[in-house]
Amino acid sequence: MKKPLLAALGALMITGAGLAAPAVAATETTTETKAPAAIQAVTFAGTVSLSNCSGSVVRFPDSEDDDPALVMSNGHCLETGFPAAGEVIVDQASTRTFGLLNSAGTRVATLRASKIAYATMTDTDVSLYQLTTTYGAIKTSYGISPLTLNDTHPVAGTAITVVSGYWKRTYACNVDGFAYRLKEGAWTWKDSVRYTSACQTIGGTSGSPVVDNATGNVVAVNNTGNEDGGRCTDNNPCEVDENGTVTVRAGINYGQETYQIPACFGLDSKLDLNASGCTLPKP
Repeated sequence: MKKPLLAALGALMITGAGLAAPAVAATETTTETKAPAAIQAVTFAGTVSLSNCSGSVVRFPDSEDDDPALVMSNGHCLETGFPAAGEVIVDQASTRTFGLLNSAGTRVATLRASKIAYATMTDTDVSLYQLTTTYGAIKTSYGISPLTLNDTHPVAGTAITVVSGYWKRTYACNVDGFAYRLKEGAWTWKDSVRYTSACQTIGGTSGSPVVDNATGNVVAVNNTGNEDGGRCTDNNPCEVDENGTVTVRAGINYGQETYQIPACFGLDSKLDLNASGCTLPKP
């Protein structure tokens, strides 16, 4: 898991790495005459910094301004520690704070949670905190809109940007493909997003939104990578296909898809794990 580590900080100091310029998708061309597709600039607006990870204020396609706002990060970024394999946390009180960033990566506000609406490291690696404020109030006070979770499966080849609020740094690459199962230590994740090698995410980028450059929508949440070629161990996930064949990809990083999350939330950002189409694990 991509937790903030002293080694990661040391590497950043040695290399002098700064903000990477976000990539943009190439304009699609066809044999027909048509206007170029609009390109969404990928910025830090709506991302947040946690004490140990990255995250973002997220909405669903049907969310309304007066709905309680949600912050998304990883399950392994919880202030209470890693959830056990098979553990699902729902409606647990929390007063955790998040630093809200503007487009330039400047912290403009401190947001506070009222609860952990949902969190798990089973099948996926995600946490969703409900805040004490609404999307509309954040927009009115700070001029910042939430990021929208795409509700369709991501597509291989898509140009993406991993946006880390912890480091205030971006990583641009493409969706390389999908791992049927991604196994890391005690945890197994389903249908994970594999990045091309250009996204060399580091500790502290856990929980970062993975943004589709062409739409500006979130297609995954960044969570791990194989650091030194180990096989299915902590910090060295392996891919397992439908036949049980194990593949190790040293230096390659991964995210967990988020398209399945909107079906599990309804009016007023209320979680309903029994809703039609909701496939998130239940407690």
